[in-house]
Amino acid sequence: MAGCPYEKSHEGTRGRGVLEGAFALLEAIERTEEAGLTALTAESGLPKTTVHRLLEQMVDLGVVEQSGTRYRMGPRVFRLGQGWQPHPRLRVAAHAPMRRLAEMTDATVGVCVLREGRTLAVHGVPGMVDHLAPLRPGATWSWSTAAGRLLVATAPPAIPFDPLPASWRREAAAIRESRLALDREELIPGVHCVAAPVTAPDGTVVAALCAMVDPAHDLRHLGHAVTLAGRAVSAGLPRTARRARGSGARGVTGTRSLQRA
Repeated sequence: MAGCPYEKSHEGTRGRGVLEGAFALLEAIERTEEAGLTALTAESGLPKTTVHRLLEQMVDLGVVEQSGTRYRMGPRVFRLGQGWQPHPRLRVAAHAPMRRLAEMTDATVGVCVLREGRTLAVHGVPGMVDHLAPLRPGATWSWSTAAGRLLVATAPPAIPFDPLPASWRREAAAIRESRLALDREELIPGVHCVAAPVTAPDGTVVAALCAMVDPAHDLRHLGHAVTLAGRAVSAGLPRTARRARGSGARGVTGTRSLQRA
């Protein structure tokens, strides 16, 4: 269709345009969970004929599932998505320490990374505040969570960030010194959170292990338990791993570099 940015006539860009359109449609399906052709056209911003064609192709591939006139995410996407992790064997290394931490503290426990400027949950174990802050793989929050702040504070200095609060320099230095980030109901009422780093063998922080509890709990004792669990996860990571392109804290939206104190 003429004028459609996802169907460019130039051979060098056409393939990329089709892929961009397909992913725009998948993201629309993710946001709506299940919707019909008209709703997905409006949500994705693509021409209706393009949406119809892409949906037919993706249904055939198992990427999208059709139920009557409505569409939802398909089993193939689910299966492929389960294979993603920000560092080789991170979920395997985290499984047992996270379970032990949850059993010892009754906390809601998770492993998080920064992606596209937000805190992204990679793995989670339900706990006492699950009704307030369910930690499900794929869930995202602001980067200002305890886990997000720890990851931003330990990120390489050259990574760009939006202008940060005037108090951030001091807070980031304190996080790097203590190797802990705390949240006392700053993000979610009724939820306290402690986050500690998960490091690769070369010392690079690749994720944050966090535990969420109700305000009655002592964060000092919880912080010690989370630190030990984070070290256990770190010890299970392989020694050779190539850092993924686009990984880390990049993309917190902005261009100003954070100058550490």
